[in-house]
Amino acid sequence: MNIQASAFPLGKAVIFNGPGQPFEFIEAELPALNQGEILIKTLYTTICGSDIHTFCGRRQEPPNVVLGHEIVGEILWIDPAHPATDQRGIPVAPGDRVTWSIFAVPANIPAPRPDIPQKSDQLFKYGHTLAKPDDVFNGGLAEYCILRANTALIKISAAIPLKVAATINCAHATVAGALRIAGKIKDQKVIVFGAGLLGLSCLTMCREAGASNIILIDTDASRLQWGTKFGADDTCIFNSADAAIPLPWPEADLVFDMTGHPDAMKAGIDSLALGGTAIWIGAAYPANPVPVDAQKIVRKILTIKGLHNYNYQDFEYATTFIEHNYLKYPFEELVEKEYILQETEEAFKYASEIKPVRVGIKVNQV
Repeated sequence: MNIQASAFPLGKAVIFNGPGQPFEFIEAELPALNQGEILIKTLYTTICGSDIHTFCGRRQEPPNVVLGHEIVGEILWIDPAHPATDQRGIPVAPGDRVTWSIFAVPANIPAPRPDIPQKSDQLFKYGHTLAKPDDVFNGGLAEYCILRANTALIKISAAIPLKVAATINCAHATVAGALRIAGKIKDQKVIVFGAGLLGLSCLTMCREAGASNIILIDTDASRLQWGTKFGADDTCIFNSADAAIPLPWPEADLVFDMTGHPDAMKAGIDSLALGGTAIWIGAAYPANPVPVDAQKIVRKILTIKGLHNYNYQDFEYATTFIEHNYLKYPFEELVEKEYILQETEEAFKYASEIKPVRVGIKVNQV
């Protein structure tokens, strides 16, 4: 029974047509769902840093796309071919609140490695795909989102604020992956470069994992005020112009870079103690090369690891982490301004110019 064609015939969506171009507001018909798909009423979307890079032209996405991949929504309809269970094996039904992975892997497409399904061939990514006449509802800036078959979704409690729930499937899941590849966190000295949502999430996860000391570093003093609220023992301003001056913080066992800035990544390597590891997460858009002193890497026995997006294990870990800690840390405060869907243009201008930790967009009323 194709109830989505009759009960939910039209939906609003916001189209991004390229940097410097105004957003386009459209109404489109919902297509018939394919086998194993789920129809979602989008409740809330937060504007991720990568969305800002796309909006400003620093990151290339196809024109005519519905942006937004930090999303939370409510199930409206489930195709009978779907198992009607989530990633954790919990039954799901219409009315349930869910979030889902940023990517979906088509059936019968093997992962290049079991721990990196996010790099599979023919990968579909929400909020990154061309909006076609029969495929508009594939990003967060629309009243509906159609979940492809094989999308990892997780049922979440309605008690978790929408502002927090929306960020699970990108920022927090990516940080969970960063901790996974970092290895041992307990009793380690940690430095986090970048006081955005990735960096602040990293503070909390490292704190809860038992890190002995955590330092947050950023170029923006106003952002560093979040540090102690999210588990940092200390904060420090980084000035790349002072690169020749000895670093004003102690060496660390682990350095997480959430900025993607070459100067910060170089400083991170310079901050590593003997046998230390640098984990690079933020370099997901074009930038200048990082000048690396190979002799330092060799003589100090250092390791550099990178991660783009996350795997299913990370997604589950992030969801459980937020379920256990959303009241302990002020995650909700990090969405510093809210808009409605019709104000998407203003929301992106505010996010790119003022640079809050996050801007939220209320898509549908709860």
